[in-house]
Amino acid sequence: MSKKSDSTTFSLPQRVLHWLAAALIFFNLLLPDGMTEWDRSVKKTGMASADQISSANIHAYVGILILGLVILRLALRFIRGVPASPTREPEIFKVASKFAHAALYFVLFAMPVTGMAAYYLGYNEAGDVHADILKVILWALIGMHVLGVLVHQFYWKTNVLRRMVFGEPEISDRSRP
Repeated sequence: MSKKSDSTTFSLPQRVLHWLAAALIFFNLLLPDGMTEWDRSVKKTGMASADQISSANIHAYVGILILGLVILRLALRFIRGVPASPTREPEIFKVASKFAHAALYFVLFAMPVTGMAAYYLGYNEAGDVHADILKVILWALIGMHVLGVLVHQFYWKTNVLRRMVFGEPEISDRSRP
């Protein structure tokens, strides 16, 4: 899915895109009420109020922005590469990590596409996939992602989190006094 990089850390643009996307994803996951109210109203009465449309638009625009950020992140991943997995991570978990990241990118691409198909094109089935299936899968993937970071931090004692927050190299790659 991506090339390896000679770098031992993520670039500043990669880190900024990661955290910006994460914030927007949580915004839309935790505050979908505008879209939910719009959907209920349209299904019940065939129309929605101006406030419902505005709230739904915010959810939709954030989703489109997330899609753009995901595309940028993938482009950076292909152009710049990504640091190698920490040396202390067992091989089976390196494979699982690659699979989980691929699944996360797929879902982060599919969610806005299905949301746009439902909201802008009226494909209700796409909305059902978006809200009832992909959203659950996304929550599971986020949970696994966070769990993986915690395992790295506290069990394997790598600095994967510091690499993504501060851009630090892997602990074993740092120059030692």
